[in-house]
Amino acid sequence: MATFLLHLNTAAAVAVASAKTAEDANVSGAQLPDKTRNSRVLVLGGTGRVGGSTATALSKLCPHLRIVVGGRNREKGASMVATLGKNSEFAEVDVNNKDSLEAALSDVDLVVHAAGPFQQAQKCTVLEAAIETKTAYLDVCDDTSYAFRAKSFKDRAVSANIPAITTGGIYPGVSNVMAAELVRAARSENKGEPERLRFSYYTAGSGGAGPTILATSFLLLGEEVVAYSKGQKIKLKPYTGMLNVDFGKGIGKRDVYLLNLPEVRSAHEVLEVPTVSARFGTAPFFWNWGMEAMTNLLPAEYLRDRSKVQQLVEWFDPLVRAVDGIAGERVSMRVDLECTNERSTLALFSHRKLSVAVGNATAAFAVAVLEGSTQPGVWFPEEPEGIAVEAREDLLKRAAQGTIAFVMNKPPWMVETDPKELGLGIYL
Repeated sequence: MATFLLHLNTAAAVAVASAKTAEDANVSGAQLPDKTRNSRVLVLGGTGRVGGSTATALSKLCPHLRIVVGGRNREKGASMVATLGKNSEFAEVDVNNKDSLEAALSDVDLVVHAAGPFQQAQKCTVLEAAIETKTAYLDVCDDTSYAFRAKSFKDRAVSANIPAITTGGIYPGVSNVMAAELVRAARSENKGEPERLRFSYYTAGSGGAGPTILATSFLLLGEEVVAYSKGQKIKLKPYTGMLNVDFGKGIGKRDVYLLNLPEVRSAHEVLEVPTVSARFGTAPFFWNWGMEAMTNLLPAEYLRDRSKVQQLVEWFDPLVRAVDGIAGERVSMRVDLECTNERSTLALFSHRKLSVAVGNATAAFAVAVLEGSTQPGVWFPEEPEGIAVEAREDLLKRAAQGTIAFVMNKPPWMVETDPKELGLGIYL
């Protein structure tokens, strides 16, 4: 009984601490160095859901920044500029045209590439233009092939003295930094060597993030899943390997399924964890069934064809939007680390609105680059050259603005809605 009461008291304290952490994360603004205080930031895809959310978050976090909304639709651009206010402008940019890009990049200090989807893209045109014009770079890529293609430009970026981060959104992005901090804490505390890292993501409906996210989801169903088991690379069928994961208060238990996401390979290689996987799930439950059905019924070649996937998006988008109105757009990320001594810790991030959280996350990376925490080269978020270790805390606080739960480096039973551990050493 004593251990049970101890657990209840401790769990209550963690719940209060979690709420306090989320509240403390509502930082008012970033104090940029004088030389970057009035920097110009071009947000490509700035009229879309992810880019628009990023531009909005940046304008709130750093009111003195000049924000250039890059896109193809002048009407949407004018609407976004009206929302952002006097420190913003619109630029018509074609992300597939080198000359158009270089012209847009010629007088900006940082370009944020949020014009997805990144799946099946054959070139890193924006990154190449950024290196050519010596412009700092950040993207929200969520595709393994694109991310590692971007990494291949590292030496060119170093030569140009340009800092660049790939996969710098919410997931991947903030989730990578959460994982890096779990691994760093485990090693610095000498409490066992990291053995298994698991990324679990949940989004209600499409998360209010629009057709681009829908296209990304469909394209990922056409990719074989790469995971790592005891150091060995393994390939698995997408949207299999279901786990029921407890995302804590406000989200609860959700089914998540294997997907091919870049943080699996980058975390395995950068953080040197031998077993790594990533899973994703959505709601209502029948969307998961639909994703499974598409994986089983449609040829992988069909799901890898961007034009065919775009047709699917056009068919499904009205239905998805209707269901989104009921399902909401809550998002949660849980990162679990298991060590050789059976020590387990987690990091948890939950927000009521993905469309807001993704902007906060990307803006946090943009500010970190402007603050000078990124070295020349092309880096993943978990690399210390990408986000310096001492800069991670500020980045996570900024990304976690408005969260309903934000917890780092805690035992799983402290945050789960139905904990398996009731006391020290007692498991059910």
